[in-house]
Amino acid sequence: MANTKSAEKRHRQSLKRRARNVTVRGEVKTAVKGAREALATKGGNPTDALKAASKALNKAASKGVLHKRTASRRISRLAKAAAKTAQARA
Repeated sequence: MANTKSAEKRHRQSLKRRARNVTVRGEVKTAVKGAREALATKGGNPTDALKAASKALNKAASKGVLHKRTASRRISRLAKAAAKTAQARA
C-alpha cells in the first residue's frame, strides 16, 4: 500500500479512472458487438449500429480510454466489413 500522502492520492485517482475506463470500454464492446451482429444478420439495415459503434469508439478515443489510432483502426475494419456485406447482398 502507499506510504506517502501523494501516493495515497494517486492510488485513489487511479481507482476512479479505472472505474470510468471499464465503463467506457464496456460500452464500446457492446456497440461493436451490436454492429457485428447487425452485419451478420441478413435482414435489416446495419448502418445505425455501425454509426453507434463508430460514435462509441470515437468517444472512447477522445476520453483517452482507447488510443486514437486503435479507434480509427476498429472503425475502419467495421466499415470494411459493412462494405463487403453490402456488396455480397447486392
